[in-house]
This record gives sequence, structure tokens and C-alpha cells, in this order.
Amino acid sequence: MDTAEVILSVLVVVIIIVSLLSNILVLICFLYNPEIRKQVPGLFNLNLTFCNLLLTVSNMPLTLVGLVSKAQPGGDSFCQIVGFLETFLSTNSMLSMAALSIDRWIAVVFPLRYHSKMRHKDAAFVLGYTWAHSMSFSTVATSLSWVGYHRLYASCTLSNPRASSPDPRCLEEQKRRRQRATRKISTFIGTFMLCFAPYVITRIVELFPAVPINPHWGIVSKCLTYSKAACDPFVYSLLRHQYKKTCTDIMNRLLKRSSLNASGRRHDNQGNSLPTAE
Repeated sequence: MDTAEVILSVLVVVIIIVSLLSNILVLICFLYNPEIRKQVPGLFNLNLTFCNLLLTVSNMPLTLVGLVSKAQPGGDSFCQIVGFLETFLSTNSMLSMAALSIDRWIAVVFPLRYHSKMRHKDAAFVLGYTWAHSMSFSTVATSLSWVGYHRLYASCTLSNPRASSPDPRCLEEQKRRRQRATRKISTFIGTFMLCFAPYVITRIVELFPAVPINPHWGIVSKCLTYSKAACDPFVYSLLRHQYKKTCTDIMNRLLKRSSLNASGRRHDNQGNSLPTAE
């Protein structure tokens, strides 16, 4: 392995660790805080976290194996299964991000009717569509042999075989809500473009055989798509007030329990050290 390949391997390992820890933290917050579970965006975040975790534990390590060994990990059938899974999870996560963006748009444009427009059954319908769409696309791609090992990306992936006027207070509140939504949506789109645009552009350039593509760049663009799984927990969940508060509550409870245990041990030790009367 040359220096560039070593750096890329370390980058993949770092992405795997950060993605695994951050997505597990989001899952813990979701299970710990009932208020998060009651909210409609929580369902989209849960689906996105589920996809990111599966991608982290299944596809990312195999990309690392392909990068280190410079060979296809496993046989053709195994690689097709892995490619199917990556296509399904990537499509599902992108549709989940789109659902989160639409949810925020509805909350800004229709703040008073948001809860009537975005109910849990509506979210369940949207999630059902994302799963059906992702499953259909990945099934068709696998059936037509569009997935396989791609040396440029060291991965089993898609392969080229060749109302009334409000008063000023309401206007000010609406302005603040729009500013917050604009920042959030801009962040959503910005991270998506940063992580996926290089990979998508590379796949398009790949369609022109006359244009050579550096293998190291192929791995870098693939690592950027994987880094989305590590960024999503922060962009969509952990930087929000509820999730930060939940993390703080969990830490305080753990520290309090640890302090009580330590205090109990000290009392026991003091009791055992007292002299006994004969």
C-alpha cells in the first residue's frame, strides 16, 4: 500500500467509528426521551439512523477490505447482495432526508396547521413509500446486473457494465421561523451536495471512457458518501435542543448513579474499619 492508500484506509476507519458512535447516540436519545418519540420528525430520524447504522456495519468495512486487499471481498453472489444492500440503504437515506426537508417546509409555511397536515399516519405512509421505492430500485438494479464490485471505488455498488394579515409580533415570529428553517434546509442541502456531489459527478464522468479517473479519487468520493452517515446524526438530531438535553440528562443520571455507588462503597469501607468492642 502506498501513502495515499494508507491515508484513505485510516479515513474509512475514522468514518466508521464516528458514524457508529453518533448514530447509536441518536438511537439512545430516541429510546430515552418520550417527547422525541411523539414527534413526527423523530420517525424520519429513526429511519435515517437505521439506514446509517446498517451501512456502517455492512458496507463500510467491506470497502475497507477492498481497499486494503485490492480485490473483491467475497464471491460474485456475495458482492451482489452487498451491492443490493448499499443501493437500498443509500436510496432510503436520501428519501428520508427529503422527507425531513419537506417536514420542515410544511412547519414553516403552515405553522398553525402543521399538526393536522403531518400526523404519524402520514409519516408512516411516507416511510412506506421510501421503503417501497428503495426496494424496487435496488431489486431492479440487482436483477439487471447493475451491481457488482467496482475497483474504482473498492466497493460492491452500482457498476457500469459499460391566511389573514398577521400582526407585527406574528410577522416577527414567522420571520425567525423562516430564518431557522432556511439555515436547516441549507445545511441539509449543503451536506448532501458536499458528500454526494463528487461521487455522482464521478459516476457521470465514468460514462465517458475517454476520460481517465484516478483510483484514489474514486475512493475519496466514496468516503465522502460514507461520511454522510457520520454527519447525519449531528445535522438532523444531535445539534437540536431536545437531543442535547436528552444527552445531558443521560450523562447526569449516569454520573449521579456513579457518585451514589462510590459514596456507598466509602460508607461500607468506613463501617468495616471501625474497631469492634471485645
